[in-house]
Amino acid sequence: MLRHYLTVTVRNLLKHKLIAGINLFGLTTGLTCCLLILAYILHETSYDRRVPEAERIYRVTRDFYNPDGAATLQLSAVAPVVGPLLKNDFPQIEKITRLLLFSPVVVRHADRILTEDSLMFSEPAFLDMFAVRMLSGDARTALSEPNSLILEQSAARKYFGDQDPMNQELKLDGRIACKVTGVYQGLPENSHLHPAVLVSFSTLNDSTVYGERNLRTSWSNNAFHTYLQLPAGYDARQLEAQFPAFLDRHQPQNKRATDYVRPSKMTALQLQRLTDVHLHSNRADELEPNGDVNRVYIFGIIALFVLLIACINYMNLSTARAALRAKEVGVRKVVGAQRSEIILQFLGESVLITAVATGLAVGCTVLALPWLSRLAGTALPPQLLWQPAVLLGLLVLPLVVGVVSGLYPALFMSSFQPQQILKGFTKISGGLAFRRVLVVVQFVVSIGLLVSTAVVGLQLRYLRQAPLGYDRAQIVTLAYPLPLRPQYEAFGQALQQQAGVQALARSSRIPTGRLLDASDAAAGIGDSLRPTSANVKYLGIDEGFLPTYGIKLAAGRNFDPKAFPTDTLGFILNATAVRMIGWKSPAEAVGQAFRYGGVLGRVLGVTQDYHFESLHQPIVPMVMFLSSATSRSSYNYVSVKLAGGNVAGSLQHLERTWKEFLPDEPFTYTFLDESYAKLYQAELRQTLLFSIFAGIAILIACLGLFGLSSFAITQRVKEIGIRKVLGASTSTIVMLLSSDFMKLVLVAALLAFPLSWYVMHRWLQDFAYRINMPWWVFPLAGLAAAGVALATIVSQTVSVARANPVKSLRTE
Repeated sequence: MLRHYLTVTVRNLLKHKLIAGINLFGLTTGLTCCLLILAYILHETSYDRRVPEAERIYRVTRDFYNPDGAATLQLSAVAPVVGPLLKNDFPQIEKITRLLLFSPVVVRHADRILTEDSLMFSEPAFLDMFAVRMLSGDARTALSEPNSLILEQSAARKYFGDQDPMNQELKLDGRIACKVTGVYQGLPENSHLHPAVLVSFSTLNDSTVYGERNLRTSWSNNAFHTYLQLPAGYDARQLEAQFPAFLDRHQPQNKRATDYVRPSKMTALQLQRLTDVHLHSNRADELEPNGDVNRVYIFGIIALFVLLIACINYMNLSTARAALRAKEVGVRKVVGAQRSEIILQFLGESVLITAVATGLAVGCTVLALPWLSRLAGTALPPQLLWQPAVLLGLLVLPLVVGVVSGLYPALFMSSFQPQQILKGFTKISGGLAFRRVLVVVQFVVSIGLLVSTAVVGLQLRYLRQAPLGYDRAQIVTLAYPLPLRPQYEAFGQALQQQAGVQALARSSRIPTGRLLDASDAAAGIGDSLRPTSANVKYLGIDEGFLPTYGIKLAAGRNFDPKAFPTDTLGFILNATAVRMIGWKSPAEAVGQAFRYGGVLGRVLGVTQDYHFESLHQPIVPMVMFLSSATSRSSYNYVSVKLAGGNVAGSLQHLERTWKEFLPDEPFTYTFLDESYAKLYQAELRQTLLFSIFAGIAILIACLGLFGLSSFAITQRVKEIGIRKVLGASTSTIVMLLSSDFMKLVLVAALLAFPLSWYVMHRWLQDFAYRINMPWWVFPLAGLAAAGVALATIVSQTVSVARANPVKSLRTE
């Protein structure tokens, strides 16, 4: 029996090659999209899960609040003192370890000088907690002694080539000599951190590096990534509940004028599960860019929608050829076939086609994974699909998808009455409303994806073209190493001897970065100096910063320490700071007393607001001062403004000058435009993927429309012949046949518009600065879908409308 069903199935597929091919193409495409997205989801949800006891490991994070309780800063790291105090106060903590990122740093070995972007100081417990596999050296002792370090295997090749790195010396930052005590296997790609060099944490005890007293007492410098392991079955919320009392017990209270505020009112510690870091964390100082769980949900929904559209296609195309197989069903029933047997046969055909489509989809997925990896910016190996659960799913998939997509056609075609079919009454109209609903669903999804693609693209264009309040064009940024500091003036003069260099400046941070530094502020309002409730972030700059970046002043003047030596005690605020402090205008703020970080001075100027951070964040109140005004800030970057003519020549001059003054420092630079573009890479990738999947959805939906229209046209061949005999033109018949289907697209558009508006409105809330969704996006998406649908329908109706009516009427 099964052999007979298989033979009949193969004969029918070969007999109706076009419909079978479209069915196979639609299912293969839909399943390929699903498998690609599944690989992406499996990768994103696998982060840090290879770490033993990952469910018991937590990262300690820290938030800061305004007096009104609003969060002003969310950090993934804490102060150095927090880890040891937690271990001391809470014996239930089994393990604890701290990491301090110390990058970029210049690393020297013999005559080789390289820049390392992923060097961390690490406590020994990190190796055990994260199950770091040592290739050379002993994990128990490799990081126990000061001035020792271990290298990730690729870093070992980078610094030593084929030599044995063990017991060799590397010099960090030109002053910290360290001995190599081990080589380790790099952490998996699906880990939220990838240190290339781990230096023993005890090295920080050296006062020239960090200082033992700072490690033991400092509640500032929240740069220490701290991880702890709790007992099995222990509820982390029990520990979190004790953190406010812990802060009040240990952290010194900040004095605001004459009032003391409890530390737990201004800051908070939380525990974040290790496996939640990648998808559920987007804090200001993440070690590496994280993913987004909402993006995972979005692409998961898209995968289901694309597969749904493919299944709908199968239903429509199968019912479209119902008339072609009506006599087969009639004959089978006459010779004794039961309805259940006919249903089984059609379901078997569906499962067979789906099985073939699944096999093709697996092959297409393996071929397409490298492309998706480049597009997603992460490695997606085919091994993701060879997991037992996925393989089991691939085996069950043909049965599930085959039954879902084939059940309705099987029930529909098995319901034919043999006496009517064999008498020649082959007009089949049952279930037409249901099939139309299916097509509407397809186009709701397709139009929704088109709207989403357009809105994401417009938001990205806005981000690229939005006025930032500063000029980022032709600005090159470089590190500001210690050896450059005493000779910076001579370095700058040498640079500006070439016309291609227009200006240069120093700063503690550069635009496109995050403003993470803040201190207590007090402002002169009336006759008194009052503490401000605004969380004012600070930026150390020199007098060249504002002109180099083209930042305009709203009132007052720029720093000029040569003409005004007291400018070292002066401050420049942005307009947002002036407004939040309470001054009526920038002009009123100029000349007012201002105290920040323990330094009392006056406001020299007020800049217009500019977007120092990405447009995901709102403009925050900011104060700028000369770095010498306070020990809490130092210059870390040099920004060089180049002329637009001969950029390559200017870069060569910059490199020559750098090597002249800093022969032992590697020359590395970044264009600010490139740093700005990286802020929105995730959105750019999302736009590309949306565009691709929207195009695939439209393509598959049109295949479904092809099925429905071919079904309807098959039923109306004689009607078309009669109309032609009575004088109807080809264009009239095309319009008549097309109008019914275009109504379906119109209904789909009316349903898709409010749904897509709601979804994209929610997505835009992630941006502090965003577009207003233009109204024309919605009709444009509808027209695009309608145009493609019309082309699909017309391609079929024209040939039928032009056919000789004698052929369709000669049986009458």
